[in-house]
Amino acid sequence: MKHVPSNVFIGVDVSKDRLDVAVAPSGESMRFANSEDGIALLADFLKPRNPELVLFEATGGWEMNAVNHLAAQRLPLVVLNPRQLRDFAKTDAIDARILARFGQAVRPEVRSLKPLELRKLDALNTRRRQIVEMLTAEQNRLVSAPEWVRPDIEELIAILKKRLAAINRDLNKLIRKSPLWREKDKILQSFPGVGPITASTIIAALPELGTLTRRQVAALVGVAPLNCDSGTHKGKRKIWGGRADIRSVLYMCAMTAARCNPVIRPFYQKLLRAGKPNKVARTACMRRVLVILNAMMRSNTCWQPT
Repeated sequence: MKHVPSNVFIGVDVSKDRLDVAVAPSGESMRFANSEDGIALLADFLKPRNPELVLFEATGGWEMNAVNHLAAQRLPLVVLNPRQLRDFAKTDAIDARILARFGQAVRPEVRSLKPLELRKLDALNTRRRQIVEMLTAEQNRLVSAPEWVRPDIEELIAILKKRLAAINRDLNKLIRKSPLWREKDKILQSFPGVGPITASTIIAALPELGTLTRRQVAALVGVAPLNCDSGTHKGKRKIWGGRADIRSVLYMCAMTAARCNPVIRPFYQKLLRAGKPNKVARTACMRRVLVILNAMMRSNTCWQPT
């Protein structure tokens, strides 16, 4: 059934333990527990009001249980980047009322959630990144640790290595199950510099790859230099925003490609010879790699150096 606009906008301010709700334009407000029962009560509260939009602020994951449940109830949801809200509200104090007012004023487009299997892949990639961070921290501590605590650190390192190996196996199994993902993985890993982790992260976190122009994909990931001007002040162009998880793996991929890829290596060296700062040259390599991968995915062809 087609959703009929109702001019009712509902903001849901999420914290670890509660969900604060504000309704515009009526001014109603409610509070629910951020728990399975509380989310069910929230759904019961929302559905009779036939909201045009239900707006959440991205809070690092605390919102996802509610978002997933409400999406299953076919409610029109938008999860907003905090930066969008702060630019609108001109304050760091974001609450449910501001979310509802943002919906009224801006009316952001409703976007469907990622399919379940893609969310699984995204979650596995996130967990892998967390384990790598913990493993790196423990390995660094081991270097200067007193002898009395070294066995404990070594034991934890061994456990983390086992968990990392298990996560890698799970990622590989999940990708192998899908013919579409297998093909994407094959194309991505054909590029010298892209390994299995970069490929799985791109598949999970950048499903738009291959459907956008080079400028659009660079802006989406956050590797397009943007002006930082205000009034008469002319700041240096820099990259910001976008998808940090993609930029992280793209950086490692670009640095590997700068050593071994027959296209990226001379491009990187040319920039350095021209006097470009190392950081600028690396960012340019990231953008070049992304543009090439986007073209490969669009044409559904493996790496073919020219």
